[in-house]
Amino acid sequence: MKKPLLLTVAVVLILALGLGLRSHPLDLETLRGMLERLRDWQGANAPLVAGVFFVAYIGITAFSLPVAVWMTLAAGALFGFWWGLLIVSFASTIGATLAFLAARYLLRDWVQDRLGARADAVNQGLRRDGPFFLFSLRLIPVIPFFAVNLLMGLTPIGPLTFYLVSQAGMLAGTAVFVNAGTQLAQLDSLAGIVSPSLLVSFAILGIFPWLARLLLNTLRRRRVYARWTRPASFDRNLVVIGAGAAGLVSAYIAAATKARVTLVEAHLMGGDCLNFGCVPSKALIKSARVAHQMRHADRFGVAATEPQVRFADVMARVRRVIADIAPHDSVARYTGLGVEVLQGYATLIDPWTVEVALPDGSRQRLTTRSIVIATGARPVLPALPGLQEVGCLTSDTLWDALSDRPQPPRRLVVLGGGPIGTELAQAFARLGSGVVQIEAGPRLLSREDPEVAAAVQAALQADGVTVLVDHQARACGVTDGKKWIEVKHSGGIRRIDFDEIIVAVGRAPRLTGFGLEALGIRVDRVVETNDYLETLYPNILAAGDVAGPYQLTHVAAHQAWFATVNALFGGLKRFKADYRVIPWATFTDPEVARVGLSEAEARDKGIAYEVTRYGIDDLDRAIADGTAQGFVKVLTVPGKDRILGVTIVGEHAGDLIAEFVLAMKQGLGLNRILGTIHIYPTLAEANKYVAGDWRRAHVNPRLLALVERYHRWRRG
Repeated sequence: MKKPLLLTVAVVLILALGLGLRSHPLDLETLRGMLERLRDWQGANAPLVAGVFFVAYIGITAFSLPVAVWMTLAAGALFGFWWGLLIVSFASTIGATLAFLAARYLLRDWVQDRLGARADAVNQGLRRDGPFFLFSLRLIPVIPFFAVNLLMGLTPIGPLTFYLVSQAGMLAGTAVFVNAGTQLAQLDSLAGIVSPSLLVSFAILGIFPWLARLLLNTLRRRRVYARWTRPASFDRNLVVIGAGAAGLVSAYIAAATKARVTLVEAHLMGGDCLNFGCVPSKALIKSARVAHQMRHADRFGVAATEPQVRFADVMARVRRVIADIAPHDSVARYTGLGVEVLQGYATLIDPWTVEVALPDGSRQRLTTRSIVIATGARPVLPALPGLQEVGCLTSDTLWDALSDRPQPPRRLVVLGGGPIGTELAQAFARLGSGVVQIEAGPRLLSREDPEVAAAVQAALQADGVTVLVDHQARACGVTDGKKWIEVKHSGGIRRIDFDEIIVAVGRAPRLTGFGLEALGIRVDRVVETNDYLETLYPNILAAGDVAGPYQLTHVAAHQAWFATVNALFGGLKRFKADYRVIPWATFTDPEVARVGLSEAEARDKGIAYEVTRYGIDDLDRAIADGTAQGFVKVLTVPGKDRILGVTIVGEHAGDLIAEFVLAMKQGLGLNRILGTIHIYPTLAEANKYVAGDWRRAHVNPRLLALVERYHRWRRG
């Protein structure tokens, strides 16, 4: 029997039983009369009466019928306090668990689909605090018994946990009603049982677990701060260490909320993204794309020509782009916003004191209520013999090292097949370098699906990049003035000569030199934080690359909001960092953008999914623009339009993904995207077409047959 039919049967049965009970309303006099008749039978059949009563109680609670209170009173009157408490305690919990399981089977999937992405945060909280919520609800009699059973069935709380917590939580209330049943002859009304003072007592008892948890957290915090002397007053509300994406957003929010904030930066305002990462690399990629378009201009009816790449001018343009954007992140701008900016090296002296070593050799100490650590990350250099000898470059150092070169490196090795290495390999190849890209793993872009990596690798190879996957770097060196790298692969050992090597095998957070270790703050791969981005000390928080789990500029800014608000207003309200919908992009040509699960991740996690794929080669605007390559791939819940993940490969994929990011964040499905008007002709229509493909695959064939018959009838 399918769920909708089974649900309908259950609702009809419950309504019928409820109406039957309403036609024979219970009161104390009726209950006393029924019990008198039952006692005559009970004398000779006590075990049987107890067994029937036990089963009947389970059935009543399982069907959520509104007579459980009367049955509990009857248990006390028939069996006495201890036997009545034993029977009702177990029967009510078993019945409640059956109602819980029925709600889970019949309703949970439907409710979760309706909530969409919004259900993730609720589920996460209930997995952690569900037993506390359930225990509190069970202790408060004014909350309907059946409502708790049904609502908890919609949550991820486990059946065994539900049973045990319910057994314990309902015991006190059950005892009150069973005891009242033993005094049934003296009762005038139910109001005598559930008095206002009793309800207040149960409410206080219900919040006791939360008060106990709060007390434990308070004691734990005091223990952490015990060895430090807290200042009587503070110079600042917030000190932010690091002026990259996370630090700048933190300082901005603090200043906007009129907090006194100091921003400390040891190097360049704007951090890695402005000076070494996002901005310069995208400027380089644009120049490389222009060169590529010139080589292939004949595709558009224009004479193709080999571009004369003036590499020094390309790098000068990169510097101009940085300079043009720099005012957005400058000392002058942030000072104007109300932020005190100090250029220097910050060290934590204690949980409330930051010492800044200034350029003139002096030191300044600041006391602050809260601190946000946003010190960013640096490129990782592998333990590769000879790497320093050959003068390796990184994504941080290549801009200065190559800035005055009239030509790009003639022979360039890029070590690493992640987003940074792949973007730089393609860009330098298009600018005229002979590029060899070396990746130890089986494919480029290991976080993406194999078909995505294959599409990017094919594009790089078409641009002249020699891509070597499954090649393990063994050593570097210089022989007769010539630089080389030795790699191992299935075919043996291979030596590759080069003029320059760019190492792009990952980035590691900047963790040392800030006094974190002296304070006992754990710094393994990242600064250890909780869900609120708090470290061991709740007034010291971390955001951005230094906190993980993502090394993305937009995630750093996203985390900075949570860290700053919690730092400034955590005493009133704290917010957990939200990582439910995180998009990212790799700016190769074609671009790769993703949000949510990839197909490989869903498979590895055992998550059921359907795939809908639309080929951009069929899109009118892409055909007109000569960019008819790539695809949109959407993972959805089987049979539902709820989006689990989206991958886009193609022109402007990083822009196109935004519609799916919004949909997932707001719990909107593919039907909503299909029903949204998209301008023709645009690349964004690909999003609508993939939604249309999903819709066509999920048309009800019976409904189509019925419509066909209707049209045939209309034709006469």
